[in-house]
Amino acid sequence: MSQPSTRPRGASYFDVIEPWLLDVAQPVQYVGGEPNSVAKAWDDADVHWVLSYPDTYAIGQPNQGLAILYEVLNEQPRIAAERCFAPASDMAALLRARGLPLTTLDGHRAVRDFDVLGFSLASELTYTNVLEMLDLAGVPLHAADRGADDPLVVAGGHCATNPEPLADFLDVVVLGDGEPAALQLSGIVRDWLLAGRPDGRDGVLRALAATGLFYVPQFFDVAYGPDGAITSVTPNRPGVPERVAKHTLTNLDDWPYPKRPVVPIAETVHERYSVEIFRGCTRGCRFCQAGMITRPVRERSLETITAMAERGLAATGYDEISLLSLSSADHSQIADIAATMARRYRGSATSLSLPSTRVDAFNLELAESLSTNGRRTGLTFAPEGGTARLRDVINKNVSEDDLIATVGAAFGAGWRSVKLYFMCGLPTEEDDDVVAIARLAHRVIETGRAITGRRDVAVTISLGVFVPKPGTPFQWVGQTDADTVGRRIAALKQALRDDRQCGRAIGLRYGDGRAAGLEGLLARGDRRVGAVVEAAWRAGQTFDGWREHENLDLWHRVADETLPPGVDWDWFTTRPRPKAEVLPWDHLDVGLNRNWLWHDYQQALSATPLPDCRFDGCTSCGVCPAFDVDLELAGRPGYDSGRAPSRRGVRHG
Repeated sequence: MSQPSTRPRGASYFDVIEPWLLDVAQPVQYVGGEPNSVAKAWDDADVHWVLSYPDTYAIGQPNQGLAILYEVLNEQPRIAAERCFAPASDMAALLRARGLPLTTLDGHRAVRDFDVLGFSLASELTYTNVLEMLDLAGVPLHAADRGADDPLVVAGGHCATNPEPLADFLDVVVLGDGEPAALQLSGIVRDWLLAGRPDGRDGVLRALAATGLFYVPQFFDVAYGPDGAITSVTPNRPGVPERVAKHTLTNLDDWPYPKRPVVPIAETVHERYSVEIFRGCTRGCRFCQAGMITRPVRERSLETITAMAERGLAATGYDEISLLSLSSADHSQIADIAATMARRYRGSATSLSLPSTRVDAFNLELAESLSTNGRRTGLTFAPEGGTARLRDVINKNVSEDDLIATVGAAFGAGWRSVKLYFMCGLPTEEDDDVVAIARLAHRVIETGRAITGRRDVAVTISLGVFVPKPGTPFQWVGQTDADTVGRRIAALKQALRDDRQCGRAIGLRYGDGRAAGLEGLLARGDRRVGAVVEAAWRAGQTFDGWREHENLDLWHRVADETLPPGVDWDWFTTRPRPKAEVLPWDHLDVGLNRNWLWHDYQQALSATPLPDCRFDGCTSCGVCPAFDVDLELAGRPGYDSGRAPSRRGVRHG
């Protein structure tokens, strides 16, 4: 932990950091000052935020959620937000050796000087980085040890659906959409600060918890039964609701962010302007946590999307627009959006791209729009499962013929390679389901050769390892063990080697079953797993999502040493859960009816698909009535993109 400093609160440390930046790798990632970045004068704000992504600048800077909150907060006249990313190990070592605190990127101010330290939790494998950043900042590791002058440590993002492994280290957890949550939290903190911090830290935490919209882990007690399972999670303070609800933002047209995203001066994983064309998903893929917990679908209108793209390109100088969402080709106006942008940027250097695309939502018209100006960005399709039966289990609702028709359209429009995403270790999966991926890829290559008359077409198979996640119908399943995953991947590799006609045209990238086991431990763990996270960090472990930093033997060792009798690694990962078991996240309400999730799980076991409620009527998942929201489809008659902002969808405990 860094030593206390005599510098005034909010002072810059850049003068002492800058002289030795050349002693670390990629020093430019610590310099700041990028186009569109903001560093307000300290005294111009009543509430000071640090927005942090617990990974390197290259990974965290392109994060869309961080970019949005950075602008939303800094637009407020008395709120200031600065960014902070996890320093690489060489930089962390130098900070400790010199007794210097972790600082922000924008103002190079000590993170511990700020009022709120917000973590965006997009991956469970960043949890040790959270502890590393707290320690480098000089913020007490455990929430119970912090005083009134320490920052409020707040977390949000998809992993906040189950924050229990980090419960001892977090003050506040936010569920759902961050825009309204950040503004509401700022207002409560500001009132507390201006009133002189009444009742100390406990006072502001009580005010936040009382809303029923902010989870304060230390205000809840967890009880365990003799079998190791949770028996109850109950508030330990009066006025704290038993359940905490998520924030749901409606009418995205009123929130056209980011308007002027920061343009990195160091290399990052994505360098393009991303416009979120809709939020949420109702396809109902049973493995997909993001699709489940972000319901309902809320679309932006064509007019807003095109205006955002125009403004974003002008503000950044990028030459690529990414139409971002969980399933972008599903937007009710996607053909018009793509065609409008293709016309607008024809003859320029600007290209259009979609993230991973559903097989049954891509067509030749869309392909032609995306290939405007002759530039063809990568195409990724996600069948997820190698057989029709397995795709019914996961509710993917696409056939092999759908895939062939889709890749045929892409090859016909000039693409020569496509990427296909699958998963290994899905519920009910057998070895043949994975080997079948090779036969499917073979057929894709044959289709491409037939359509193009060329032999240089290629397919890359990306094979992830399935991890059951909270808030999905598969939250009860036992995770497939690493040995089984390894055997199935080996069988697929052999099938590709045996394919003499097409095997050389098929590439394979695959995940690791043991690493997925760590993700599974952290994804569905309870508060007892927090001690494992701390022990791993104290043993020197950080950056668990990076292969070169991976140390799974260490994780297994500290889990064996730390977990109490009756529970172990496999208890949290490969063990199926009965319906009656209290899950660590059951007191956190993302709107999905628990009985509906269980019913959908049973439907999965019988390979029974579920329709999309946008087209075939309500399936009673519970989100819309729970939060008083509805689907917002820009192409639906009666859609009003100009109506007043709504705070519908927030259930007050």
